[in-house]
Amino acid sequence: MPNIKSSAKRDQLAKARNAKNKAEKSALKTAVKKFQIAVGNGDKEAAASTYQAAVKAVDKAAGKNLIHKNNAANKKSKMARKLNAME
Repeated sequence: MPNIKSSAKRDQLAKARNAKNKAEKSALKTAVKKFQIAVGNGDKEAAASTYQAAVKAVDKAAGKNLIHKNNAANKKSKMARKLNAME
């Protein structure tokens, strides 16, 4: 525990930020995983709707600097290829 009041506040803020980032990153992973499950099941209609939600989640994460913009582009590209490969 920090002895200085300002460093104690910074520590508290860092913990709050860390929890928020962790929750948002978890939500991102869940959205992407839902898309992958829909693709795995072969349901093109469900995959298309979860694709939109996943892309939105990826864009939001990139906008909040949770993931790098190139990482976001890579994720979206992979999902688009999987969706387009479905019959």
